[in-house]
Amino acid sequence: MNFIKALRLSPPQSRPRTPLLPVLFSLTWLQWAHFTSGLLAWTCDAMDFYSVSLSLTSLSNKFQKDTHDITTAITLSLLLRTAGALIFGTLSDRYGRKYPMIANLLLVTVLEVATAFVKTYPQFLAVRSLFGIGMGGIWGLSASTALENLPVDIRGLASGVLQQGYALGCLLASVVNLTLVPAKTVQGKLGDDAWRSLFWLAGGLSFFTAAFRAILPESEQFIRGRRASEARGISAQQRTQIFLKESVKMLRLHWGRFIYTVLMMAGFTFLSHGSQDLYPTFLRQTKGFTEHDSTMSTLIGFCGAIIGGALCGWVSQYIGRRQTAMLYMILIGAFIPLWILPKSFAALTAGAFFMQFAAQGCGGIIPIQLSEISPPAFRASFPGIAYQIGSMISSASAQIEATGGDNIKITTRLPDGTISSIPDYGTVQGILIGTVAAFLFLVMTLGPENHGAEFEKHVTAFEEGGGDDDALVSTDRDGSRTSKDEEAVHNSVDIEEKRAT
Repeated sequence: MNFIKALRLSPPQSRPRTPLLPVLFSLTWLQWAHFTSGLLAWTCDAMDFYSVSLSLTSLSNKFQKDTHDITTAITLSLLLRTAGALIFGTLSDRYGRKYPMIANLLLVTVLEVATAFVKTYPQFLAVRSLFGIGMGGIWGLSASTALENLPVDIRGLASGVLQQGYALGCLLASVVNLTLVPAKTVQGKLGDDAWRSLFWLAGGLSFFTAAFRAILPESEQFIRGRRASEARGISAQQRTQIFLKESVKMLRLHWGRFIYTVLMMAGFTFLSHGSQDLYPTFLRQTKGFTEHDSTMSTLIGFCGAIIGGALCGWVSQYIGRRQTAMLYMILIGAFIPLWILPKSFAALTAGAFFMQFAAQGCGGIIPIQLSEISPPAFRASFPGIAYQIGSMISSASAQIEATGGDNIKITTRLPDGTISSIPDYGTVQGILIGTVAAFLFLVMTLGPENHGAEFEKHVTAFEEGGGDDDALVSTDRDGSRTSKDEEAVHNSVDIEEKRAT
């Protein structure tokens, strides 16, 4: 099987069949609750992750390390996210969405609280590395839980909102950094350790999300699949054996598609982290912003990301996932000058808003695009692992920019009148983001699409046919649940019996 054949998918559906508002009003409370649980999980995860970026200066002072050393924690978290996606994604595809997500959120809670109690730089790196494992599992479980329980015609918009849970988490971290952290510092109770309050709050929110998910039932698809297997007398051990067999089949059939999704996600995550992780440092060190102004600018930028992501997902429901992403790449190129060249707070903040609208907003198609082009029965593990390998490839983005800033300098006049040479983070970020946008435009141009796929009708990964694309659920004459492949076998047997009689 060649690479192009491995990418082959069914023709896309061009337009929604039902208008948006009637679909929204038709959603049940349980559908809203499942979506909310996925959104909350991804939001809490992002809040903790971005808290490190907001605290770079405080962490540097605390551990007596430079910015490059502190960003190593960001890199380690990104590197180990693949392990988390593999562990929790596999558990989710085999055992269901509910309990693997609860366990994942509790692990994240423990590590978030642990970050607030570290005393040394090695302890900080160790905890943030382990946090990468917890964070790696969250996205795949969140996306599958949120989208598979919604109607097809609303999944584009839901995808855009869900993915911007990341921006929402960053926004919450920025608000806390702008309000609670300075208050703690002024009161003198925490002093230079005021940054720890960011992680205490994130830990509390993650625990709340775990409790919220615990009161909701399992996804309907897994309940039906488990009942159907039990009705046929298939034990839990046999379901695990089937899952392993179908996993091998899936890897053999869809390796080409997996390579494509990794390349796609490397581009998207480079855009996200390259436009975000070092931007507060750029505003403070290169542009001379105060801590307050840099946080305000970042906060407004994430508002742009949330709006851009929701719009991206909604538009993709009409013109397709790939075309929407390509349109956003063009917008990124147009916004780069406004993002890095101005000197005033107002102009740079406008640039941050529009850049995040495009660079983060384009990620609005990620959950639905990955869910639609992934093998349907492996919607937690396949896209989750691809997502995190892409993140691993882009894990050094902050360090790339920090190193580039160390080598590309500009001279500026300090408030005391002296001339100083400082890192030119603006030029470095502009080059990186422009290059990545061009790369991603090409990747999306050449890639597949399966717009409007009804993946919820597929058999689960622990049923026969789970590794195929076309093993859909049907109903036998006795009311039991079976796949289309099994139905074809039953029909052929019936025909032979009739011929024999």
